[in-house]
Amino acid sequence: MQIGIIAAHGFLPLLVTKELKKKGYTVITVALQGFADNELSIYSDQIKWINIGKAGEIIDFLKKNKVKNLILTGKVPKKIIFEREKIKPDLRALKMLFSAKLRGDNEILSIIEKEFSKEGIEIIDLSEILPELLTPQGILTKRKPTKEEWKDIEYGFIVAKKIGELDIGQTVVVKERSVITVEAIEGTDETILRAGEFVKDSVVVKVSKPQQALKLDPPTVGMDTIITMEKAKARVLAIEAGKTFIVEKDKMIKKANEFNITVVGIKP
Repeated sequence: MQIGIIAAHGFLPLLVTKELKKKGYTVITVALQGFADNELSIYSDQIKWINIGKAGEIIDFLKKNKVKNLILTGKVPKKIIFEREKIKPDLRALKMLFSAKLRGDNEILSIIEKEFSKEGIEIIDLSEILPELLTPQGILTKRKPTKEEWKDIEYGFIVAKKIGELDIGQTVVVKERSVITVEAIEGTDETILRAGEFVKDSVVVKVSKPQQALKLDPPTVGMDTIITMEKAKARVLAIEAGKTFIVEKDKMIKKANEFNITVVGIKP
């Protein structure tokens, strides 16, 4: 069994690569320069470090290694589309970028998926191979939400789904049914930190976008999320069950308990 990975920033690509090797996969990795972890080389059967803007080179490498199924994993900062000196886009990437009517995640990721599909490479859903990484429903920590926090969770879930529908972001921070911050181009951690400038004991809600397939833009949380919440003095992390990946769940929950932060998996 063979599978390809395009690895960006964060611990998730490394975790995914390790787990795929345990399951017997031959792993072909495109490691995005400036984002991916060097340790990926240890667990990949074939690996090449490529600039994120070199779409042609990425596709050629995958085809050379006869990759038919591909997983996208890790974080790519949204602001990268405005940093052309870092992207260094080739002609193929430029055509893809300028064919987008909007520059939101959904539009760009859909274009990327179509480009790979034309070359016989299918992007697949990580949850189909590693379902154990998905968030279970229920309270995962010792501390439970208060009645007021449950109200904020319910309200935040509705708001987060709306901003996701508009392709703005996946995360909102609320307190007393008031939206404190909304995720846009800055990413989840900065959204949480920004909320900490205004309030304490807030509720962070992270969901999947209603129209986005998990294989293209899966919401992910981990240790960094909890550490950021502690810095911002946020009290509750509510994440969509069955549609959010947790990186190193046991370690994350242990750290949340240390900080007296609630983590809960929720459904509509």
